[in-house]
Amino acid sequence: MDKFEKISKASILGVIGNLFLLVIKSIVALAFRSTSMLADAFNSAGDIFTSLMTYVGNKISSKPRDEDHDLGHGKAEYVFSLVISVIMIICALTLIKNSIIKLVNKGNLEFSIWLIVVCAITIITKLSLFLYTNFLSKKYHNILLKANSKDHLNDVFVTFTNMIAIILSSMNINYIDQLAGIIISLWIMYTYIKIFIESYHVLMDRSISNEQKEEVVNILKKYPEIIKYNHFNATPIGYEYQISISIFVDGNLSTFKSHEIADNLEKDIVRSIDNIYLAVIHVNPINTNKKKEK
Repeated sequence: MDKFEKISKASILGVIGNLFLLVIKSIVALAFRSTSMLADAFNSAGDIFTSLMTYVGNKISSKPRDEDHDLGHGKAEYVFSLVISVIMIICALTLIKNSIIKLVNKGNLEFSIWLIVVCAITIITKLSLFLYTNFLSKKYHNILLKANSKDHLNDVFVTFTNMIAIILSSMNINYIDQLAGIIISLWIMYTYIKIFIESYHVLMDRSISNEQKEEVVNILKKYPEIIKYNHFNATPIGYEYQISISIFVDGNLSTFKSHEIADNLEKDIVRSIDNIYLAVIHVNPINTNKKKEK
C-alpha cells in the first residue's frame, strides 16, 4: 500500500469514527441539555468534514504533474487545509456565541451517567485515531494528516474537559457546563488558526527557513571550485521545496567539469535535506585571470 492509499484509508477511518461519535454525542447532548457535549458534537461534525477534505485533497495532490501543472498538484493539500480552517473557525465562533447565550440565560444540565460513558468512548476512539494519523503524518510529511492528527489529539483534551464539566455540573455547579463549551470552542479556534497560518504561508510561496538556507550554504562551502553564488530561490510544492541557485566557477574549467560540480551539488543537497526534493544549479563561468586595466 503506497503513501496516498494509506492517507486515504486514514481519512475514511476518520469519517467513520467521527460519524459514530457525532450520533452518540448529539443524542445525549439534546437529551440532557449539555452545552459542552453539544459543542463536542459540533466538533465531531467538523471532524467529519475535515476527514472528507483530507480524502479529497489527498486524491487531487496524488495526481502526477501534467502539461498544465509542471510542478504537480501538491499544493492541493494546503488549499483544502485552508478551507477546513476557515470553516472550523466560523463553527467555533458560533459555538462561543451559543454558549455565552446559554450561560446568561442560566441553562441547566440534566446529569446522566450516559454523558460520562460517551466521553469515555470518545477519548478511546480519538486517542486511537491520533496515534494512527500522527504516525502517518510524520512518515509522509502530509499537512492534511497533520491537521487530522492534531484535531484527534485536541479532541482527547476537549472531551476530558467536557467530562470534568459534566461531573461538576452533577454537583449543581451548572455554569461549568457553559464555560466548558466556551473553552472547547476557543481551543478549536486556536488550533485551526495555526493550521490556517501554516497553509497560507505555503500557498504564498514562503521560502525555506533560515536554518535550511544555512544548511544549503554549508554544502556549497564544501566545494572549493565554487567562487560565489547568487539567485537562491525556493518554491514550495506541497510540504517539499524545489530550489534553484546560480553558482560561479573558474571559466578555465571544462564544460564537463563545471557541470559535474553542479550535478554533484544537486545530489548532495537533495540527499542531505529532507524536504528539498529537487535542486537546480545554474553554472556561470567567471574570469579569474582578469587583470586590472592600467
